[in-house]
Amino acid sequence: MSVHHLMLFLHVLGVAVWVGGMAFAWGCLRPAAAQLAPAQRLPLWAATFARFFPLVWAAVALIGLSGLFMLIERGFAGAPRAWHVMLLTGLVMIAVFAGIWLGPWQRLQRAVRVEDWASGAVALNTIRQRVGFNLALGVATIAIATLGLGL
Repeated sequence: MSVHHLMLFLHVLGVAVWVGGMAFAWGCLRPAAAQLAPAQRLPLWAATFARFFPLVWAAVALIGLSGLFMLIERGFAGAPRAWHVMLLTGLVMIAVFAGIWLGPWQRLQRAVRVEDWASGAVALNTIRQRVGFNLALGVATIAIATLGLGL
């Protein structure tokens, strides 16, 4: 096994955790949790994010470090255009996630602690919108990586 193959594995593993987790949250947990009252739904989401977000940070580190390694290994000028697009979309996704972490995630945790369900619902809705954006961007990035899309 080469170092390149190890980096590729770590890269794909990070993507699977992050994008797969968002797909599960968006497509499975969100519709199921929508049937719960806010006093049940918001603590469920807070507990879910408390477990998922550290995994996202680990995935960000895996994706970033392995991607940078492979890009340097190939050389920026020699890398396929799709890799440069993936770098850009990845940086946007990280910025969106950091914005979730620093803003609505903090507000959701605070709202759940004090049982302010109205504020918690607003924070959760903001997270939902941003996760939806990141999920779409993540799927587009996977398409760029695997299909090339004329790049």
